[in-house]
Formats: sequence, structure tokens, C-alpha cells
Amino acid sequence: MRVRSNTIMEYGTYMLMYLASYVSSLAGIPLLSGALLIIEAVYLYIHLVRQAGSLIELRAWFTLAWVGGQGIACLKLSRLQTDWHYMTWIAFCLIYLGFGIGYEWGQQYGKVEEVELKKDDVLSGRLFLCIVMLAVVSVLCFLFEATVGDDIPLFVGETHGSYYYRATGLHYFTVSCILIPAITVLYVKVSESVRNKRLLFLVPANVLAVLLPLLYVSRFQLVFVVGFAVVTFIMVNKKIRLKTMGILLGLLVPVYILTVVHHSYDVSYLSQVFEMKYSQTPLIISQPYMYVANNFENFNHMVVRLTEHTWGLRMLYPFFALTGLKRLFPQLAASEVFLIKPELTTLTMFYDAYYDFGVFGIFFFAFAIGMAAKVLMSAIKKNCNPVVYLFYGQMAIYLGLAFFTTWFSNPTTWFWLILTGMMYWFVGYDKNKKDAREDSAG
Repeated sequence: MRVRSNTIMEYGTYMLMYLASYVSSLAGIPLLSGALLIIEAVYLYIHLVRQAGSLIELRAWFTLAWVGGQGIACLKLSRLQTDWHYMTWIAFCLIYLGFGIGYEWGQQYGKVEEVELKKDDVLSGRLFLCIVMLAVVSVLCFLFEATVGDDIPLFVGETHGSYYYRATGLHYFTVSCILIPAITVLYVKVSESVRNKRLLFLVPANVLAVLLPLLYVSRFQLVFVVGFAVVTFIMVNKKIRLKTMGILLGLLVPVYILTVVHHSYDVSYLSQVFEMKYSQTPLIISQPYMYVANNFENFNHMVVRLTEHTWGLRMLYPFFALTGLKRLFPQLAASEVFLIKPELTTLTMFYDAYYDFGVFGIFFFAFAIGMAAKVLMSAIKKNCNPVVYLFYGQMAIYLGLAFFTTWFSNPTTWFWLILTGMMYWFVGYDKNKKDAREDSAG
């Protein structure tokens, strides 16, 4: 594996700042500890973005989210937060290094001529069929859920997205409509012109994709549907200016604010839950802070209290859920979740990897995620199948929110990836056959 001198410099500065942050934490100076990591995250992000020419280059995106998120947590603005165990510091460092090594593994240096998506009525027609199928299936499943007795959270006064659904398997299909706006971006990109008859369907289909997260009171799904579409738009318009990209990504901020304002939160109750050191901290700041910081605290709490590893059971949960084995053998998903407070249930992407295999597990998991990110970065430069951008967009969301939850231990994540794989085959299968014939002829 070749290593660039720039890469050595990047990780050298990271290690120095990380060590300084750790020492500051031991010295009881949390504000300095957090500030050092935040500054390093911003520096590395800008450096990597300039190299790639894209605000959502996957390694830069992960760096800003993971290192910056850890820095935010190190500020210790809540009374719930404690000094981290030394093994937690080692684990967080290994995660970033493992991702970087995986990303660099087999990396091809030098300029690669990027393939632009071309206008193609066949591709646009197939993308439109994907939108139609997702919209129809989502509506039918939504109506079935409502009919069999699963109340709609918005209409029963739910204020969060942890509502229980009796038709859990069916619900995966219901919420799959949130892929529609991103597919619509691809459809418009490859279409010669958007026909009026199709436009009459596209508009309500995209409204549906936004409406269902509101009905199910899911802040994550609402941010996901907008963020996924924005990331896809930026990637298929490679000549777009960085300033415009920043404005588009900035659209996610009012979307999040809308989700906070929309819900009927009891501010005093949330203040008691978050236990901020500065009691006058407004909810619009304390809530996102705890959404970031709490996950790292739950990870540290798990490191301290975990007595034995589960050797793959937690990371295999999507397999148990999607195959129905979870219902036959409920003990497969019975391991305890270590939380600093029952109301604060979000986790980092690497929580389950450590729970299953310890520091070795998180290193190799981060390494695998880094390799997958590098493969996607390469694929969008040379693949004419537009659906590859859907894989990239989903990975960008998961890495950009790596501090939030265990994405790859979530059945919904894998359900969407499987759906995307099916669309990838459907949209590009003729081209694949043609390429195979050309290779055999050559």
C-alpha cells in the first residue's frame, strides 16, 4: 500500500492534537480538550475538501463528523458527562485510524477522468418506474398499517419517533418512499426533458416522501430525505461551485430547526433530562448538543460496564430481524444496552462493534467502512449507472452522522441498501450485458 506524504502529515497532526486533547482532559480542562479536537476536525476537513474539490468527500465528511463530534462531547457541557475511561480514548483513536487505513488501502493516486451522467431516455424511464413502484408500495403499506390498527403517531400525540409498530416487517416498505427525492434528482439529470404527465406523478410522490416522516414523527427520516436528495444533487452536478454546495447543505439546518419546533416538547422536562451545566441554554442548542455528546457518553458507559463480548450477535441483528429469526429466538437480541440515562438512547456507529469484539472489532469494522467509502468514491468517477449515486448518498449520510447511531446494525439501513442494489441492477442490466459482450469480443 502506497502512502502519500500528505497522509502522513494529516495523521501526524491528528495524533498530536489527540494526545493534547487527552492530556487536557486529564488535567480537568474540558473546554480546551474539546476545542483542540474541533479545530483539528475543521482543519482536516478543509484540507481534504480542497484536495478533492467536494464538500462531501467521504473521508472529509467522516473526519468532520467523528473527530468534530468527539470534540463537542469533550466540552462536557452537561452534568451527565464524566471523564472517559482510557480504553474509550484508545477506541475512538483506533476508529479514526482504522477508517483512514481502510480508505488508503489500494488507493490509486493521480488524476482520474470522471464520467459524467449523460442524457438517456432508457435510464430515465427506468428511474421513473422505480419512483412509481416505491410510491405505490409505500402508500399501500401505509394504508394497510393504518387499517390493521397501527395508529399514526402524529394523530395520537406522539412527540418522538420511537413508536411501536405491530407490522414491523411491513413498515420497512412504508418508509422506503424517502428514497424518492434522491431518485428524482437522478431522473431529472438523465432525462432529455421532464414530461408533463410524469411531472403530475413526481410532485405528489416527492410530497409523500416528506409527508410520511412527518406523520410518523421521525426527525431522522425527515432530515435523511432532505439530506439524501441534497447530497445526490451535489454529486451529479460536479461542476457546481463550493459556495453553492455550502448553501445547499445549509438547507439542512432549517429542516432540523423545523423538526424541533414542530414537536410539542415540554421544555422543562427536556432541561431536566439533559442536565446542562448552564441552565439558561436554549433548547435549540442543548438538544443538538446532547444528540452529539450523549452518544459518546453512552459508548464510554458501555466500555466501563461491559463484562463480556457478544461475538457478533449485535452486529448480526439486521439478519435476525429481516429473516424473522428474531421472533423465533428472541434471546438473539436480548443483550443489555448501556445508557447513561433511559431517555437518551442514541449510540455511535461503532457501539455494537465494540460490544461484540472490543477494540479489535472497532478497528476492523472502521477499516471495512473506510474501504467501502473508497470504493464508492472510485465508482462515481467511472460508473455510468446513475444508481451508484444512491449508494454514495446513503454512505455520506451514515458517515456524516457516525456519532448518532449504529447504522450498520440497523435492519432499515440494510433494507434500503438491498432496495438500492435491486434498482442498480434494474436500471443498468442491459449495459452490463453489453459491456460483457464487448469484453468477450475483445
